[in-house]
Formats: sequence, structure tokens, C-alpha cells
Amino acid sequence: MMSLKSSREQNKKVSSDIEKSSNPKVTLINICLIIVFTVLIAITIAVRIRSLDAPLERDEGEYAYAGQLMLEGVMPYSQAYNMKMPGIYAAYAVILACFGQSPAGVHIGVMIVNLATIILLFFLAKKLFGPIAGVACAVFFAITSVSSKINATANAENFVILAAVAGIMLVVSFADTKKFISLIAGAFLLGIGFMMKQHGAGFIIFGFLLLLWRQIRQKPLNWKRLVLIELVYGVFVVLPFLITCLVLWRCGVFEKFWFWTFEYASKYTGMVPLKQGFAMLKDTLRLIVPPVHWIWLLGLLGLLSIIWDKRIRGHSAFLVGFTACSFLAVCPGLFFRAHYFVLFLPALSLLAAAGIAAVYDLAGSHVKSNTAAGIISILVVLIIWGQSFYDQKDYLTESNADKISRHNFGLCPFPEILEIARFIKANSSRDDKIAVLGSEPQIFFYSQRHSATPYIYMYPLMEPQLYAADMQREMIRQIEADRPKFIVSMNFVDSWLVQKDSERLVFNWMREYIPANYRQIGLVETFSLDNTSYNWDSTTKPLKKDDWIFIGVRKD
Repeated sequence: MMSLKSSREQNKKVSSDIEKSSNPKVTLINICLIIVFTVLIAITIAVRIRSLDAPLERDEGEYAYAGQLMLEGVMPYSQAYNMKMPGIYAAYAVILACFGQSPAGVHIGVMIVNLATIILLFFLAKKLFGPIAGVACAVFFAITSVSSKINATANAENFVILAAVAGIMLVVSFADTKKFISLIAGAFLLGIGFMMKQHGAGFIIFGFLLLLWRQIRQKPLNWKRLVLIELVYGVFVVLPFLITCLVLWRCGVFEKFWFWTFEYASKYTGMVPLKQGFAMLKDTLRLIVPPVHWIWLLGLLGLLSIIWDKRIRGHSAFLVGFTACSFLAVCPGLFFRAHYFVLFLPALSLLAAAGIAAVYDLAGSHVKSNTAAGIISILVVLIIWGQSFYDQKDYLTESNADKISRHNFGLCPFPEILEIARFIKANSSRDDKIAVLGSEPQIFFYSQRHSATPYIYMYPLMEPQLYAADMQREMIRQIEADRPKFIVSMNFVDSWLVQKDSERLVFNWMREYIPANYRQIGLVETFSLDNTSYNWDSTTKPLKKDDWIFIGVRKD
């Protein structure tokens, strides 16, 4: 297996016609690459721009509300409970401060994060396989990250992979330059990726294995240097976590942080049996692969080309290791939700870039010039990207914000939540509080009103886990003590996810508490994807068993 240095020299040799500007044919290839990169990335940016005003989904609402609280000086885990790491809340606070507290502000922020990841992947793939593969990797990641089925909204996964890809590039740079500053910065960024979401641990494992692999290939093996390198890596990869713990401890919320992100999270990740998790994986792959199936097939070609392509085989350890650890990052809890696969997209794009490098090498063995091989490779990129776009054209060209939300999330009441929040904001003061009996934290963000309870999701209360009954009792006490002006009761299945073994104390309480203390002021009922009824009165009764929202105002 060739060294990184010799592999890099071979990449330079393979792409020599591209890099010598004195050759007019080479200049043509350069121009083609610039045009392809600019046009295709501009198209995917335009796709994101058309969805800037799309209503926030639940995770976005949670992050936005927590970020909003941080801007008000409220620490995470004090007024909003969840098992996510606090890095994503801090990232959202920065985005909201820079671009405004609105769905558009949130989506502008994630668009910039996405663009930064695209650029980093271009340079990483270019370093490994040459400039054509670099462009291929960038444009393939761009189109898969806006795929119609992966639901890549402003989820934490986008922030994880930005930090992870940047960190891995610096770790690779350390292998070349031996400069410890690259190792330190790379480890720190990988640690930040973990602070965005626990799934980032998969990339930390890859960084450790990559450093180990680079060192054990050195002959003779220097054990002292190996231990030193891994020790430095370990110290700085854990440093963001230690700093966070210190800050949260000083602010008095460390106990809540530890409970939600480790104690409760450990119970959460053990809920899905292996057989059920495997079934969920198959269902999710059937959902997310078809819209971009040619990119997945090209990625498979890139992986298999390790067998016959000597140049790609030189990076087999990197490709296989990065792919395995990226998939590992998707796996915690075995839930395999579609947006979790955002964590796998950089690996998929690198594999597809390797596939383009294999196409280049195969074409080069059958045509007379590298220029012709380059043109063939660029055409393959354009055809596969174009087919991926065409298969999703109705979604990717849709500009109606509510229709985009409906396409992604069906009857989930995200457009309705925006209207309800506007009504509450217009009929309340900044000190009034809201109780939302359901999992729609977007209401608090939109209305700029605080929740009467830190339980902004009902999911933990419905899960068959040790703490569920105590959580319900605590939430009930908090709402009764706070006496919120408005109460919003969500009668949507997805907002509760009640299970067969769920504790039902809260439902018995709701049946008595709400009529005794609140009068109806609004009823919102969703009948179909394009038919929602808004009734701001006290008399309307729901016509359906589910898919309606009760808005009540306190009687006193």
C-alpha cells in the first residue's frame, strides 16, 4: 500500500495536463471544472434559497428556542430539556444573532454551514484523487444534502459534519507536515463536532484510527511518538467537552445537563432491539437512496475500484475507515431516521469521487490523452448530477414554503404552528407563558414566549423508560404552579408518539385540568395537505379524531 506522499505524487502525475496552464487543452479542462463547480453549486444554493421561509420542523424549533433563550441569558437545560449536546444550541444562538430570529435566519445559517462543508470536501477529495474528483465530491454532496427524502433541514447533523470534515483534514495535514498545531486544531474541531451531537463520536474514532494507522506504517515504529500523538489527540478532542462541563457547572445546570445527555440518553439508545433497528435501516434506505441512486452506485464503484485501481487502493484505509466510522455515527440507538444519514453524506460523496477517479483511470487506458479522459469524467459527473436533479425536479423547484413543508413532513402541523404562534404573540405580553401539550417547541420560538415547563417534548414522557412517570408528574406540577395564560393541546399522533406501554397519567390530568381552567379560544383542524381550518372562537368542535389543535386561554 503506497504512502500518502507517493499517492499524492501519482495524483499530480495523473492530473498533470490539468495543472499545466501552458497547454490550451488543459486550460479547457480547467475552465470546464470551474464552470461545472460554479453552476451546479449555484443551483443547489438556489434550491436552499427557495426554502428559506419554510416553517421550522420540531428539531429546528427546539434548537431555535434554546438558542433564543441563550441570547436572553438563559442557560441550556434550565428552561428547555432535551438530550442533545449544547453545542448546537450555541451555534443556533450565533445564527439567530447574525441573521435574525426567523425561519429565514435559521435557514440562511445552515446554508452557509452547508456551503462551507462543500468547499472543504472539494479540497479533501482533490487532495486524495485530483481536481476532477474534487469537483465531483463537492457537487454530489451538494445535491444529496438537499435531496427530497433525507429531510436535511437545519439539523444538528449539518453542524457535526462541518466540524468533523474540517478536523479530519487537519489530522491528515498533520500526517504530511508533522506540525502539532494541525493535530491540536483537528482534534479540537472533532471534539466540537461531538458537542453538536453525540453522534460525532464516530468521527472522533476515525481520527484516532487514522493517526494510529499512519504511525504503525512508519518503519521502524516509534512507540514513544505514537503514544505522544494519541495522547495529544485525546487531550484536545475532549477539551471542548471539559470546557462545556465547567461552564455548565459554574452556571448551576450541570446536573440537568448530565442527566439528559448521558443518563436519560443511555436509556433512550437502548430502546430499539437489533431486529427492529435492521428493519428501520432497510426502510430508511428504501426512502433516501432512490432519488440519488446513481450517486450511490457510483460510490459503490469507488469502493470496489480499490480492487483493481492502484491509485485508489493507496487510499483504501482512509476510504474504508471513513465510510465505516461515518456509518457508525448514524447507528446510535438504531433509529436510522432519514436526516441521520446527513452524517454519511461526506463519506458517500468521497466514495463517488473515488468512482469518478476510477472512471478517469479506466478512460485513460482506452484513449490517447489525459484531456480526453478528463472530458469523459466531467461528462459522467454532469450526467449523474443531472439525473439526480431531474428525478427530484418537482420538489427542488418548488418555491411555496408550506408545500415544501408538506412534501417533507406530510400532515405534521408545522405551517399551522406558525399561525398559532402569531395569534398568541399578538394577544399576549412578553411575560405571559405558554403550555404546549405536545412536541412543538417552534411555538415558543415564533411567539417569543417562554414555556411553562422545561418539557418541550412529550416523547420522553411516552417512552417505556424508567423516568417517564416522574417526568409526567413533574411537568404537571410545573404547569399548575406557573398558571400559563395559553395552553395548546396537540391532537396529532406525531406530536406524542404514544406507545402501547406508555404511562398515561398526563392524559387523565389533561381531561380534568384543561376544561376546569381554560376556555377555548381557537381550534385548528387539518383535513388534507392543502386544507386547514382556523377557527378563532369558543364554539367550534373538531370533526376528526386526530389532526386538530386546541388553543385555550386561562379563565381567570
